[in-house]
Amino acid sequence: MSGKRILVINPNSNADVTASMSEALEPFRLPGGPAVDCLTNRHGPLGVESQRDVESVTLQLAGLVGSEVADAFVIACYSDPGLHVCREVTTEPVFGIAECGLLQALARGDRFGVIAMMDRSIPRHLRYMRQLGVTGRLAGEAALGLRVHELADEERSWTRLVEVGRELTEDAGADIVVLGCAGMARYRKRLQAVLERPVIDPTQAAVGMALCAVLSEAPASI
Repeated sequence: MSGKRILVINPNSNADVTASMSEALEPFRLPGGPAVDCLTNRHGPLGVESQRDVESVTLQLAGLVGSEVADAFVIACYSDPGLHVCREVTTEPVFGIAECGLLQALARGDRFGVIAMMDRSIPRHLRYMRQLGVTGRLAGEAALGLRVHELADEERSWTRLVEVGRELTEDAGADIVVLGCAGMARYRKRLQAVLERPVIDPTQAAVGMALCAVLSEAPASI
């Protein structure tokens, strides 16, 4: 499938988040399959952590989607910033990681929990889940109390991920957990082993859907 490309855009300007995301997507780089490229929005904030941040990157993302050549796009921020305006500027499919992560959770479990970065993220996520109509399956959402750039502190991040993950599974009754930030990708496998529940990296979920979209359009001989 020479020349096919999936472009994953990190809406924030934190290159460490992009690198972590790209590493987690390595299994999706199939021999002979579409390229899976990751791009940092260098004009964005260091982390998309508020509604103001969400609004500030919307047109930046539309500009990137409109100027880049790809067969599918992924907006790699759990707030799905600019998702609908990006869909207006291209005829190719555009996937938001929150929407895809939640859809995968519904397909794999009964009640899902979400690990957010900060408490102030939760009302924004709840508004979005109400719009998607999935709150009936929500066991709960809890926050790490960390900012996006603090995910680079592995010891602190890991401790909080385990604490919050156990709160959601053991106390709230979630049988599947969704990571509420693309920057958490590096911890998914370890956390799944500790919690003994499926843990979804929403960026992987979105790229999986993008791969399906691109592969389904491939000629029968590919």
